[in-house]
Amino acid sequence: MIKTQIQIPDDLYRRVKRLAESQEWSLAETLRRAAELLLAVRSAGANADRATWRLDPPANTQLRADPFADPDWRLHANLGSGASELLMKSRK
Repeated sequence: MIKTQIQIPDDLYRRVKRLAESQEWSLAETLRRAAELLLAVRSAGANADRATWRLDPPANTQLRADPFADPDWRLHANLGSGASELLMKSRK
């Protein structure tokens, strides 16, 4: 490994330090993980790949009804089956 020094704004340092502590990582490990994530997302060949990338066609889910027609669809999706019905009954 190479040892180096970096300069970051105070607020960013405090936020990264808090994240490191909450994950029980060292500051160095947190910054290494951040660098690895950035490289994975923004790899050198990403710009070339972006020009040729195409969205896959939608999957045929064979749904019989629009799941987003219900105004509480987020509630149902986040709570799972059964729980959303109980919550809706408690609201009435």
